[in-house]
Amino acid sequence: MAKPIHILLVEDNEGDILLTRVALENAAVDFKLSVITDGKEAIDFLSKKENTLAGELPELILLDINLPKKNGHEVLSFINATPALKNIPVVMLTTSSSQNDIDLAYASNAAGFITKPSDLSDFLNAVAGVAIYWIGQLNKPA
Repeated sequence: MAKPIHILLVEDNEGDILLTRVALENAAVDFKLSVITDGKEAIDFLSKKENTLAGELPELILLDINLPKKNGHEVLSFINATPALKNIPVVMLTTSSSQNDIDLAYASNAAGFITKPSDLSDFLNAVAGVAIYWIGQLNKPA
């Protein structure tokens, strides 16, 4: 049996954290979810050597743009500049639909960009779809 996929959710909105957890549970995927609520804390978590050595780095990151302390673009830049992290797929999951944010995310090697739908079922389906897709990609034989 495959081990649960470790997903890091970097999100400061408690409602969206809850909805993301529900979406992942509804997708019936085997996951471990780590939640961090600001950009600086995300960078600190990803920087810890203990996490790297213990295999605690996430295999997928869902990253909001509008975060306190450091925004999602800054976190994504840090991930790309760090050799141990740059191959982790990062999907921007945000309320922003700004073309500038979309362009900047893809220019910074984001694996995907999803504007959070305002409709509850659309939100749940979007998150579940992302999780199912990436878990399938990550579980493919090399």
